[in-house]
Amino acid sequence: MTASGHQRTALASVLAALLLVLLKLGTGVATGSLGLISAGIESSGDVVAATLTLLAVRLGGRPADEDHPYGHRRAENLAALGEAAILAGGGVFIVVQAVGALVGGAGDFQAHWYVFAVIGVAIAIDVSRIAVSLRGAVRYESAALRSNAFHFGADMAGSVAVLGGLLLVAAGVRSGDALAALVVAGIIFAAAARLIHENALVLMDTTPEQAHAQVLEAVAAAAPEAEIQRLRVRESGGRYFADIVVGVSPTQRVVEGHETADAIEDAVHAALPQSDVVVHVEPGGGELPLREQVLAIALTPREVCEVHDVTVFDHDGGAIVTLHVKFDRDAPLAEAHRVANDLEDRLREIPEVIEARTHLEPLEPTRRRAGDVEGDDPLTADIEELARTLTGEGPRDVRLLRTRAGLVVLLDVTVDPGLSLRDAHDIAGRFEAALHARHPDVVEVVVHTEPHG
Repeated sequence: MTASGHQRTALASVLAALLLVLLKLGTGVATGSLGLISAGIESSGDVVAATLTLLAVRLGGRPADEDHPYGHRRAENLAALGEAAILAGGGVFIVVQAVGALVGGAGDFQAHWYVFAVIGVAIAIDVSRIAVSLRGAVRYESAALRSNAFHFGADMAGSVAVLGGLLLVAAGVRSGDALAALVVAGIIFAAAARLIHENALVLMDTTPEQAHAQVLEAVAAAAPEAEIQRLRVRESGGRYFADIVVGVSPTQRVVEGHETADAIEDAVHAALPQSDVVVHVEPGGGELPLREQVLAIALTPREVCEVHDVTVFDHDGGAIVTLHVKFDRDAPLAEAHRVANDLEDRLREIPEVIEARTHLEPLEPTRRRAGDVEGDDPLTADIEELARTLTGEGPRDVRLLRTRAGLVVLLDVTVDPGLSLRDAHDIAGRFEAALHARHPDVVEVVVHTEPHG
């Protein structure tokens, strides 16, 4: 949004309102036309209202700060309420004068040709400034400029009513001028009521229904697997703020949850351009497969560092669950045992689980000192032989590391690309078992399987 263009639009409205005051009020006073005087008074309110709008868009264009983290754009909604108050006050004055004229009898007002010329020019100016304000309201997403457009529309309708009154006077209906003034008052009251209603809803943080529906649709399209737990949308100065809480699978990785949040933000921004979107991701409470339920429960305690080898055994219409749980290697056994017992109790609360068993393990250090094995180690020949026996080809990228715990073997082997992952893993497992049997000093074997070619 370019604040200077925003302000230029509001400034043009002030200048146009001043011109209309001079035309309507001056001609009305000179000729004695109550309709033109009323329209002039209404346009005088326009000058004050448009000035308020100019000040509001200057304030609303300021960036967010510590005291106003959502920005200053609600100043435009306050300005719109100020415009409504000015309109209502002008309408009351017009009604009093028009009723007085009707009760006391019409004056000697004559509808001369120049009066028609003035009202024609006024209508032309109203049309042009309505177009300018609407264009600016759309371009700059301004509530104040949008309310100005409605205000100017009411002004033009009033000018048309005055023109009708002038035509009645010219036709010999002497009360036509006062009747036109009452019509102008009715239009003013309607416009004021609309401004108050629309901007009060915004200031009260009433949910904008259309924007709320657009956000719902965007979230559903961007993350169909996510569960919308809370959605709050509000409008401020033509800009939308969306606060979204979604539930995802408890076993989803942090990076996956972040990607889900990014996808939702992008989708909402596409639906509501320049909106401010905050997405919070929480573990979902929907139905999950049993294994994911077990993982979600087991990873909840802060003392648990890692969970692996989750196995579910179907037994007597229920399920027996086993899992390996890793704790800090220096954690007291009593503390680890307490956490594990609590986990088992929580797992048994799952309706289909009849028994739960945990295996406690220390978390291995993530970094260990290692050095390459120098020279022609006899282990290399056995690695070559085992690889050819199991896969038909020699190993690739073999590396032997010596650690304090023992030898570590790293290698790649190629297998038939038509094999399933399970079959390839079985080959790697047989390789590891055979190598451990031949070389007890090998503490770890990492076999990477890849397809031929």
